[in-house]
Order: sequence, then structure tokens, then C-alpha cells
Amino acid sequence: QVQVVESGGGLVQPGGSLQLSCAASGNIFKVYTMGWYRQAPGKQRELVASITSGGNTNYSDVVKGRFTISRDNTKNTVYLQMNSLKPEDTAIYYCNADLALRIGARIGTYWGQGTQVTVSS
Repeated sequence: QVQVVESGGGLVQPGGSLQLSCAASGNIFKVYTMGWYRQAPGKQRELVASITSGGNTNYSDVVKGRFTISRDNTKNTVYLQMNSLKPEDTAIYYCNADLALRIGARIGTYWGQGTQVTVSS
């Protein structure tokens, strides 16, 4: 069984910083791309940032320059460092991982339960 678990959300003032973490665990052969998405009330889920197993990154235009995604392949863990936070960054942040359970298996996408980030004074 595979688990994807996020941590690190919370309440922060505008201009502040938070770091989110997400770990994929279980009987995993290989983790490929990992990503962070967010969903604000009344809005669709949107991509925040993603990173391949080789370290190539992709960012949404609205977070570029403020957020940094990184990963530790030895721990199947991805991080999201969020700086200069704005009230409009308030959302539930979800992590996902594209992974294979064994050699030659189909790559599936697994999602975490989400962690709340609230930016407010």
C-alpha cells in the first residue's frame, strides 16, 4: 500500500514563509515526478510546482520567484518552500507523486490528503 502524506501547513502572516513537506511511502519501486497543487474555496485545483526525479522544475506563473520546490530522492520526499506569502495563496495544498510499484508496472498518480495554508493578518 502506498501513502502520500503532507505536513507543514498552518497560519502565517502576509510576507511570511512556510515550508511544506510530502513523503511517499510503501512498497514503491520508483518515484518519478512529484508535484504540489492547491485548491482555494470555490476554485479549481491548480498546479503550483512540480519536479522530476532528475530535478527539472516547473512553476505556476503566480508563484514563480516566491516558491521553491525541491526533493530528496533517497527519502521519496518533496518540499515546497513558500516565501513572501500573500492572502491569495490561502488554499489547501495537495501533493502528488507519479510512481511505479515494481519494474515494468504502469506508472500511477497518488495523492495526499492535503494540508491547509492560511495567509492572514
